[in-house]
Amino acid sequence: MGLNTAVTSFDNAVTSDVSTLSYEQARDELVQVVARLEAGGEPLEDSLALWERGEALAARCQEWLDGARARLDAARSQDDATARGTTDLDDPTGDDA
Repeated sequence: MGLNTAVTSFDNAVTSDVSTLSYEQARDELVQVVARLEAGGEPLEDSLALWERGEALAARCQEWLDGARARLDAARSQDDATARGTTDLDDPTGDDA
């Protein structure tokens, strides 16, 4: 197995289960990873693996936050349209002809 194959396999192993984590699970594990890295004392390879896991966990948290922001923006847009008395089905020009 070549180095690139090993790295790719490792990357897939690091990120494979991250996609199934809830925001809270990913955040809690990320906190643990950061604490271990900050404490030091880990061998280089372990530190690199922790760093990569932390990156994957942070990306997962960001996915959840981006999704939440999109849902809030959509809800606000809908509320604004309702407050103006318009909906997506109304003519945006205001012409009812």
